[in-house]
Amino acid sequence: MLTKQEKQIFRKELFRHLDGIAIAPVAFSLYRNKITDYLLLRKTVTVSEVAKEFNGNDGYLNIGLRMLSSQGWLAYKIEHDSIFISINKSSKVAFDHFYLYEGVVDLLEYSGEFHPRKFELEPFQKLEKLFKAYQNRLNLTPSEDQLTNTIQLQILKHIEGILAGPTVVHLGMGGMFHKYFMEASFRADEFHHFPDSFDTILTFLSYLGWFSKNKENYTFTAKGLFFAKRATAYGVTVSYIPMFRHMDELLLGNPEMLWNTEEDENEKHVDREMNVWGSGGAHITYFKRIDEIIISLFNRPLGKQPKGILDMGCGNGAFLIHLFEIISSKTLRGKHLDEYPLFLVGADYNIAALKVTRANLIQADIWAKVIWGDISDPDLLEKDLKENYTIALKDLLSVRTFLDHNRIWSEPVSKLDAPSTSTGAFAFRGKLLKNDDVERNLKDHFKKWASHIAKFGLIIIELHTISPSIAAKNIGKTAATAYDATHGFSDQYILEIESFLKIINEVGLISDPIYFSKFPDSDLATVSIHYITG
Repeated sequence: MLTKQEKQIFRKELFRHLDGIAIAPVAFSLYRNKITDYLLLRKTVTVSEVAKEFNGNDGYLNIGLRMLSSQGWLAYKIEHDSIFISINKSSKVAFDHFYLYEGVVDLLEYSGEFHPRKFELEPFQKLEKLFKAYQNRLNLTPSEDQLTNTIQLQILKHIEGILAGPTVVHLGMGGMFHKYFMEASFRADEFHHFPDSFDTILTFLSYLGWFSKNKENYTFTAKGLFFAKRATAYGVTVSYIPMFRHMDELLLGNPEMLWNTEEDENEKHVDREMNVWGSGGAHITYFKRIDEIIISLFNRPLGKQPKGILDMGCGNGAFLIHLFEIISSKTLRGKHLDEYPLFLVGADYNIAALKVTRANLIQADIWAKVIWGDISDPDLLEKDLKENYTIALKDLLSVRTFLDHNRIWSEPVSKLDAPSTSTGAFAFRGKLLKNDDVERNLKDHFKKWASHIAKFGLIIIELHTISPSIAAKNIGKTAATAYDATHGFSDQYILEIESFLKIINEVGLISDPIYFSKFPDSDLATVSIHYITG
């Protein structure tokens, strides 16, 4: 049994791993392209000046430089329409160590040539060399300077994250972390047709303290069980590795390269199946906070209840399944489903997610409509529901998890009641977006939904950013750097909680304070729950 202190230590490792998966390709690209040299030379510079000097994409450069600030390696400041980047006492020490990322960045790029679900021999061989190098601390020797030691540890943990994170996700999706295997010893040849190579991975994870080894048999340690049970926590960040492989191009090349896809071609920027797997596991943590809202609504007099639920961005269907189970077992409506059936709708923009949702609903023996839908166009969704299912969108309770930041960008129309105070970095196809415009766009978005949620409201679980200065002071306590990377480079817009609430209020909507929650309940909050009504 792990102590509270041990859990805190391991959780910090996990957050540092996520930082590393995101920061390594960004930091190494800035280093490889001499941008870090330029920063040291200029000391203080605007993002627009960096973009001009290197003929780069100011939006993605802004995101990358802000990430370095969140790691404590730069100072980041927004003044009016300019963004200033300044070096600090950590900048040169950190930049001088960015060469250490080369091996793992090369691995990320090389592994893109192979199957995304299998451990193949050629990447194994590269991985084995990196394992050995890491176990030798990449030839780093401890310094007499405490700052240097701190940054070396920070970067080593980043590299450990790239070595361990994708491996954990592949093992988790492959079923290795099933309860049966976590409770019994096993051999490498039980899991792979290249047992010697697979044994290399298990040996490295043993070096990290995740397994104990007795001859050819491996057994999970308490630390290993901790990480195995949290494999999905790596899933979303790892799913964006296809995007991270193209960091040079995103920062300094064609910003459209990830989006030039044929109609039947898979997304270039994300492994969607992995993303759905990872996000589905992570979302379960927040479901219980939603339960009290659902129970309250579906314990109202039957004639005053929603006719059903629309889960926009249904992902893998887990949220919809959970809501049905809560309603059927813990509410008045659940006792009268024959007379007042629950009309369930799972909608998603992504066809792969719809397939997963449909399969999971069938397996759970729950009847629901699973349809294509765009969060940016509720009027089209309303039309589809009326024409095909004779039900109005406003008669359903709308719910969604981690989706509003993923709306499709459009030039904003609304005006703000007060200017943005967000510290976020936002882009669309490489072009830098002003934070005022991001908030205006969010205001447009909620205005589109206002009439459709006026009757029964909207339940939201949303993702947020935090100030880079706060993130830098709390390394190992937040995944903010990874969130900023995965969402920023894929043109998604995660604002601070305060900015999000500000826009809801400006639209004339209310986030019911009775049901509001944030995680963690501190200045480090990157997740919030709202019940929004008119």
